[in-house]
Amino acid sequence: MNKAFTRESDSTVERCPRCGSVGEPVESVTLDALLKDECRAQLGESANFCPSPTCDVAYFDKFERSADVAELARPVYPKDPAAPICPCFGLTCEEIEDEARAGSVVRVRAAIERAKSPEAHCSQRAANGRSCVAEIQRYYMKCRADGG
Repeated sequence: MNKAFTRESDSTVERCPRCGSVGEPVESVTLDALLKDECRAQLGESANFCPSPTCDVAYFDKFERSADVAELARPVYPKDPAAPICPCFGLTCEEIEDEARAGSVVRVRAAIERAKSPEAHCSQRAANGRSCVAEIQRYYMKCRADGG
């Protein structure tokens, strides 16, 4: 078929150059806060976070330049499962698992409320630059379904 009659894809989805996961767009404030200085200069103003826990790429841009997990200023969830799932207030997956086993939601609810407050600095603390509320809820429900 003649290319003049084919429609180009409207997709602006960017995929990790290493694992192919769909990237999560992040702004420069996130990159500035989480990448070591020497690595930060290699990426553009905006980039994508690779959400795959097993991929070594942390961030990549549309030119397929990337920053590996080793180039992060500190460990981040989900790249490091021991890192806090809520980096602003330190809630860990282990604490969520404990809550689920106990059939409690006290710490989870408290963390969610704090994450919704002005005290949260998700754009600078979270690897994807977003609030952890949905991830906390998802992880808690997974733990409950798995029996804690």
